[in-house]
Amino acid sequence: MEPLAFVAGAFCIALVLLDVFETVVVPRPTPGRFRIARHLTALSWRGWRFMGRRLGNGLSRERILGIYAPALVIALLICWLVVLVLGYGLVLYALRGELRPVPADLGTTIYFAGTSVLTLGFGDVLAAGPLARIVALTAAANGLGVVALVITYLFSLFGSFQRREILIVTLQARAGAPPSAIVLLETYAELGITAELPALFADWERWSAEVLDTHVAYPILGYFRSSHDNMSWVSSLGAVLDAATLVITTIRGVSRAQAELTRRVGGHFAEDISNFVGLRHEGSGVTPADFIEAHRRLSTAGYELEPIDVAWPAFEQARAAYSGRLDALAEYWAVPAARWVEEHAATGSVVHELTAAAHHHDQAGRDIEADADPGPDRAPGTRP
Repeated sequence: MEPLAFVAGAFCIALVLLDVFETVVVPRPTPGRFRIARHLTALSWRGWRFMGRRLGNGLSRERILGIYAPALVIALLICWLVVLVLGYGLVLYALRGELRPVPADLGTTIYFAGTSVLTLGFGDVLAAGPLARIVALTAAANGLGVVALVITYLFSLFGSFQRREILIVTLQARAGAPPSAIVLLETYAELGITAELPALFADWERWSAEVLDTHVAYPILGYFRSSHDNMSWVSSLGAVLDAATLVITTIRGVSRAQAELTRRVGGHFAEDISNFVGLRHEGSGVTPADFIEAHRRLSTAGYELEPIDVAWPAFEQARAAYSGRLDALAEYWAVPAARWVEEHAATGSVVHELTAAAHHHDQAGRDIEADADPGPDRAPGTRP
């Protein structure tokens, strides 16, 4: 045996198996220096985000950024299999005396390792010795296991993604897109359902706990983008936390207990996710002039409010605990941040823009056909 090749191959195999185990199986963050998934995500996202931003706003940008997370899962599978094949190829190269015919070079043993990991078994190279047979069988078992775990991983990711999006979709009707706490509170006042605000906050308290659990267990979920107009889970959480903070510090006559619980759980969510990603940003992000305008709008909507000089210091202090972190996460993932009072120009979602583009293309095709074939009673180039 050649010890150096054997040790290098064993290291590659252990690296892949440990990374798959910690990425797919372990339901908690597992930072480490030798994590393939961690380094691949960190390096690829910077370049992908830069490319998406260079394309500007709108359909092209969202299309590029939207396919990153699914593409990353496929890239991880390919990377794991490639390193696994390389590792078993090195181990088999150290044991090449037990193969028939004896491989002449490393490339042949890597080829045999690939047929073993992918369970192809062409039979042009055979394991004759006991150690080589054990290695070939182990390679086949590891290959099947990695593929099966990634398939299970995909089902878990998409299930968690769909559960995350349900409340985000319903929030759009209440708070606009991107969502705004002021619009949310105005909508409830306009519809006469302010008594249901505690129930809304309770739903988002449970949502925060569930999404925190899934996004810490599977960090790649943070890179999955919403397919809805100007929406993201970051902006949605920010809008709900802003509404809860306004209820706690500014609005009278609405139960503050559930709003406080939601603010605590949501703030914990923002803190844990931003710490995991390695982001930190301080400040409330709202100026006194912005708050005065919000105070005026809420008063117009019919809410009984605390005086501005009492409400503003309490609101600024409470919002500073989470807003900076959410803004940093929105910047990192290149998703819309929560609105405050200002109106922002909306950009259509990928789904809506694709539908509109397809409709326009079909209509243009029909117009061209009509012009080309005017019919017996119509001159070319005229409309029926």
